[in-house]
Amino acid sequence: MPSTRTKRQSPPFSPHWLPLLFGLVACLRPSHGKSAEAPARPNIVLILADDLGFSDIGCYGSEIATPNIDRLAAQGVRFTQFYNSGRCCPTRASLLTGLYAHQAGVGAMIDDRGWPAYRGEINHDCVTLAEALGTAGYRTDMVGKWHQVHMRITGKPQINHRNQDPFWFDKNNWPRQRGFDSFFGTIIGVGDYFDPFTLTQNNDPVVTPQPGFYYTDAIADQAAERIAENAKTRKPFFLYAAFTAPHWPLQAMPEDIARYENKYAVGWDELRRRRHERQIKLGIVDARWSLSPRDAEARAWDEMANQGWDAHRMAVYAAQIDRLDQGVGKILKALDTANAADNTVVLFLSDNGGCAEKVQPDWFDINTETRDGRKVAVGNNPAVLAGPETTYQSYGPGWANASNTPFRRFKHFAHEGGIATPLVIRWPAAIPHPGTILNERGHVIDLMPTFLELANGEYPKQFNSHPILPAEGQSLIPAILSHPHPERPPIFWEHEGNRAVRVGRWKLVAEHNKPWELYDMEADRTETHDLAVDRTEKVKELQEVYRQWAERVGVQTWPTPKAPLQVPTISD
Repeated sequence: MPSTRTKRQSPPFSPHWLPLLFGLVACLRPSHGKSAEAPARPNIVLILADDLGFSDIGCYGSEIATPNIDRLAAQGVRFTQFYNSGRCCPTRASLLTGLYAHQAGVGAMIDDRGWPAYRGEINHDCVTLAEALGTAGYRTDMVGKWHQVHMRITGKPQINHRNQDPFWFDKNNWPRQRGFDSFFGTIIGVGDYFDPFTLTQNNDPVVTPQPGFYYTDAIADQAAERIAENAKTRKPFFLYAAFTAPHWPLQAMPEDIARYENKYAVGWDELRRRRHERQIKLGIVDARWSLSPRDAEARAWDEMANQGWDAHRMAVYAAQIDRLDQGVGKILKALDTANAADNTVVLFLSDNGGCAEKVQPDWFDINTETRDGRKVAVGNNPAVLAGPETTYQSYGPGWANASNTPFRRFKHFAHEGGIATPLVIRWPAAIPHPGTILNERGHVIDLMPTFLELANGEYPKQFNSHPILPAEGQSLIPAILSHPHPERPPIFWEHEGNRAVRVGRWKLVAEHNKPWELYDMEADRTETHDLAVDRTEKVKELQEVYRQWAERVGVQTWPTPKAPLQVPTISD
């Protein structure tokens, strides 16, 4: 049984202790054959999953086979109260910049709503992880999904690879222009796995993928290649691997699907119960917290008329996670082969909770044909089984509810099911108690100060002649090294009117156009007992904390824009 710790108030950890720590670790730990010339500053590998729910990996309660991620947890630490920003674009903006997404200009998605906080592209009031770490002397590489810029979409023929219309207005905020030394991946936020739209190498579109292409494999292979190349030098490196799995469409390799084909006939209600039970045994959730009721968007499993089709959808989703874990395995193997594993900090997390969206044929970013002219069946049609390149489906609210066990709601919302992410961190050279479960609160804004502390770097006040906003997060290094650290300041969320603030044990949260709810997160993190009526003074107190933050970062009343909505996904 892994050990657990809770937060305590203490003086802040000093980054000046790190060189002494590295030297002490080097003296005390056996070398295991590692190179004596390993850099004093660790390499950093940041692995981001897409639309992965809190309970979707084995070490957080899942039945899905994730041995490589589980190995990271056994050799590192797991956080139980780590948060993202509830949706893909805002999370990536915060993760990359150490700011709240509104401050970076991506408070919503990639459309331009006129207000500074909602321009739909990362701005120049921020500095990216790649820019900051590059200045500190790191090699910086990215593979996978970017989703931080406007897109120029001219219509379905372009999405279907029928023409080569440029999918960009400019490339000023592409990865290479925001600090990464190399990039392989997709610029848009979603695409099929066998022939993704906007596939790019550095600054140039990849016109046709190689035969046998599968995007999850390609991201992992490219990541492993970058590690092998970087390990040949003495320069520390930062690798950002942003997988699209398990985001819809449900497309997976047949051999992966076959492993899960008979597993989900029990349905989502029973799956939630089983996962919750495992989470309690693992120490991931508190047994005092009730399993949240089935979401209102999901019907009882026994009422479903197409259970075989529904179970198959979850089997494909599980297969996508299985393949993601195989990709993590390739990355870890590359680190082992390069003798770089001991002094590399590896992090794994998700950009938001499980996704309840129901795919619609008229969505602008979905292809309707393959490159060779085959029709794609778009939509959650029970007459069509998900999995191959010629289908485009999602797994819906019932399974998303199970992915987010034991929490409420989904991606997009500020309830725990939308914003809680697994976070696994491994650093063999320094973590003193492998297998520990950490109950400290954290947020993706904490990655910037964490990485700069690891790099002995400085967060700039100015970059490329632009003044830079002060970073919002705090370093996670004291927590993972079992050192004293300060109490966590408030954490905030706002996305399309869904909003929340977490201060200590208290969380104030609301859906768009709905009243505030208040929860005691120590006694009821599954948000099943609303205390707003009983604790009106606490509601007023937290409302004011939220109001001051919202005013500071530029939150606007959703969805009213300052100027007419500009949607740069439609050509002139």
